[in-house]
Amino acid sequence: MMKGTSASAGIGIGKAAIVEETELVIKKETISDAAAEKERFRAALNQAMEETDALAKDLATRVGEKEAEILNGHLMLLSDPMLTGEIENTIAGENACSEYAIENVCNMYADMFASMGDELMQQRATDMRDIKTRMQKILLGVSSVDIASLPAGSIIVAKDLTPSMTAGINPDNVCGIVTELGGKTSHSAILARALEIPAVVAVEGFINNVKDGDTVVLDGSEGIVFVNPEETVTAEYETKRTAYLKEKKELDQYIGKPTVTKDGVTIELVANIGKPEDVDKVLQYDAEGIGLFRTEFLFMDRNSMPTEDEQFEAYQKVAIAMNGKPVIIRTLDIGGDKEIPYMGLKKDENPFLGYRAIRFCLDRREDVYRPQLRALLRASAFGNIKIMVPMVTCLEEFREAKAMIEEVKAELDLKGIAYKKDIQVGIMVETAAASLMADAFAKEVDFFSIGTNDLTQYTMSVDRGNDKVSYLYSPLNPAVLRSIRHIIQCGRKEGIMVGMCGEAASDPLMIPLLLAFGLNEFSMSASAVLNARKLITGYSIAELQAIADKAMSFVTTKEVEAYMRELQ
Repeated sequence: MMKGTSASAGIGIGKAAIVEETELVIKKETISDAAAEKERFRAALNQAMEETDALAKDLATRVGEKEAEILNGHLMLLSDPMLTGEIENTIAGENACSEYAIENVCNMYADMFASMGDELMQQRATDMRDIKTRMQKILLGVSSVDIASLPAGSIIVAKDLTPSMTAGINPDNVCGIVTELGGKTSHSAILARALEIPAVVAVEGFINNVKDGDTVVLDGSEGIVFVNPEETVTAEYETKRTAYLKEKKELDQYIGKPTVTKDGVTIELVANIGKPEDVDKVLQYDAEGIGLFRTEFLFMDRNSMPTEDEQFEAYQKVAIAMNGKPVIIRTLDIGGDKEIPYMGLKKDENPFLGYRAIRFCLDRREDVYRPQLRALLRASAFGNIKIMVPMVTCLEEFREAKAMIEEVKAELDLKGIAYKKDIQVGIMVETAAASLMADAFAKEVDFFSIGTNDLTQYTMSVDRGNDKVSYLYSPLNPAVLRSIRHIIQCGRKEGIMVGMCGEAASDPLMIPLLLAFGLNEFSMSASAVLNARKLITGYSIAELQAIADKAMSFVTTKEVEAYMRELQ
């Protein structure tokens, strides 16, 4: 047995198909005709864009628009004039061949993205290396592995899978994926989940322990892989696979059902989105609203800031689609960790403690914040929009943001433009400062939404992207649990809604505790909604109080986790 990271749930049993891409050797060849070499580069660029576009359209048809957006992001990178311009400048300035120019420029961008520490930027680095290799293969006449034609019952084994390779997989023939690299939030992992293919990533040294045709059994839920296991092990996982598929099908019965606990407490079960197109999944999985619309995605992968009207149309589309259900929209959360060239942001030495989110917005009121607030308020006339302010650390920040919203309301009144007069304005509680001052904030805001990803990171002083300290990163840490309970208690005392939009909201180990603490709203990825509804409707909050008290008596993460696992 070998251990890795769970990337896509489910059980995979099949024959190993080792996928090894040809290693490209890129040398700096001197060229004599820069103009001709630029034409050669543009021809390869155009072919790469055509192939990517075809792959994106195929993925949109087979899986969905949301998943195709990953490859549409590749198209944005390929069409970025800054990127292509620098490649052409390298060709002309250094009399260098296209392959070298692409290597040099794309690696520079990829290294820059990778150094930012943010998960989204890490994916941009992977995407950049993916498009780099695709263009170089076209130039060198190297064929990619035909991953779409693998035989039925294949378990793909690879060092790593690029998003474009994963998108080409035929899920009818591939019953599992194992890679030595990658993470749970990688684009390849996201696509594997969308294709509903069990996957385990970050299995160190796996390729050295498997041959083509070996029997591989993997548990994508637990992150476990077996090579040529004994028959008893295979039989055990055959049984688990049957049970998993049956349970997955049974979740459909929770579509259309209210999210109410056994003792009659109604819970709001909502979803997180990044783009208007994500609403399709929200409706498919019957979420009761949207608990987090991350607006920064509207500002990324483009060469200029979205206009007020562009933003209005995006927010309006979501509000109308949700048909009166709550839609919490977070104002722009960018900073030195997210590269948006047209914003003119300087790289922070410590981006997560720097110039980001509300700090940035209050400093860029006229060109960034006011247009977004106007767009949000205008869109609120078409649905139940609520505004959420991120990364708040002190009351002054919230009061300034609230004052700006009131100013924009007055402007709209003068022009006779409709908006939701009683629109709610809340904060994302994700810093230790906001947690400690939750009692004061609760008197002035309309709602809380706990961002457990950052709250855990800041409470534990741990970079969640650093594998050296990742063992400290857990919402089940007693310090984090005490912080969450305190925030909820403060909100409930003042009668405001308290929600959670971090990953912990869908964690089966956390849900009983959050219910006992009094959390009103759980927001998560759309695909997690039905399982969460099943869990929530099976609990009695009154009966959970003793469990929560016992869990809160422990002083280590391991004790809490072990106790909560015993109850599953």
